[in-house]
Amino acid sequence: MAGLYVHIPFCKQACHYCNFHFATSLRYKSAMIEAMTKEIRLRQSYLQKEPLNTIYFGGGTPSLLSAEELNTLLQATRETYWVNTEAEITLEANPDDISEERLATWKEAGVNRLSIGIQSFHEEDLRWMNRAHNAKQSTAALELSLQYFDNITIDLIYGLPGLTDAQWKENVGRTLALGILHLSCYALTVEPQTPLHKQVRLQQKPPTDPDKQASQFLLLMEWLEQAGYRHYEISNFAKPGWESRHNSSYWQGDSYIGVGPSAHSYNGVSRQWNVANNQRYLESLQKEEIPFEIEMLSTTQQLNEYIMTALRTDMGISLERLKIFTGEAVADLEKKQPASIDLSAQLLEKASKFLKSGLAIQHGEKIILTREGKLLADGIAADLFF
Repeated sequence: MAGLYVHIPFCKQACHYCNFHFATSLRYKSAMIEAMTKEIRLRQSYLQKEPLNTIYFGGGTPSLLSAEELNTLLQATRETYWVNTEAEITLEANPDDISEERLATWKEAGVNRLSIGIQSFHEEDLRWMNRAHNAKQSTAALELSLQYFDNITIDLIYGLPGLTDAQWKENVGRTLALGILHLSCYALTVEPQTPLHKQVRLQQKPPTDPDKQASQFLLLMEWLEQAGYRHYEISNFAKPGWESRHNSSYWQGDSYIGVGPSAHSYNGVSRQWNVANNQRYLESLQKEEIPFEIEMLSTTQQLNEYIMTALRTDMGISLERLKIFTGEAVADLEKKQPASIDLSAQLLEKASKFLKSGLAIQHGEKIILTREGKLLADGIAADLFF
């Protein structure tokens, strides 16, 4: 089954570390909802009539939407696509936007999963990141949300220069004490063209410490394993049965459609992305045009994408699944090396050094990263590419 991602490109203020596409002016919010509704309908054929199993409102800050705007987008989706009656519908929300009225409105609209951007329970961290909420709102928002939703995930950030291991443990401990069933945890990254990048370059803020980040990631894995959480993807942990169906579809290579400025879409053979410019997006949709670029993926590129995404999960790379790439992928690869290729044997040969060093294990016909291997996932994947 397929998924729909809806990118809401507005925020109250800019978090210093964020490189996602957004604007802090809400002047064109109504026009944007109208344009996105139009895009949903114009792209009716993209998913080849596959039913939608998940809908995800991301951004930006989707919790800035009014009840009417949220319902407009959901109504257009339900009128255009076949939406599974049990579809997972996620809304990203900031703690300062959460109220009883909004929670009731979201639930009534059909939202059944909240993703709350906590990032930290410590006031100094939130100020350092320039978050719009404070530490008191973090806890209050979660306690209130749990009265309306069972399926809640929160984001936490580790590896901040000022975050001690004790404070990191307190962040995780507060989450567990509240009974949150899913966590997405990310190392702070200094992305180019962000305020944080400029602050680090001008020595106004210290750079991140890779060793400290690795240490805090290892601690995180240990704590959550002891608490009974499944580490089902590099950055994601869940109590069994509460994994994100939407994000899991990305890692499993399912098709998805992305609506809104900067949103990406994938249908198995191509990847496309909308322009990351609100004004150009609005102007194009006024002319019934969708402003996007597209990349057609060779079978070898599809194979490498599978390796990259599968390796990030606790299911690992399936040697059996490589058989679906046999044929066209072999033809692609034989342009570089004439001999007939056994993809499974080739992958095992590439992976041998990681198996010997303890960064990966072979479990049946699966290649799976160990805890230490997860620290180097991107580099290992690159070494396994064909």
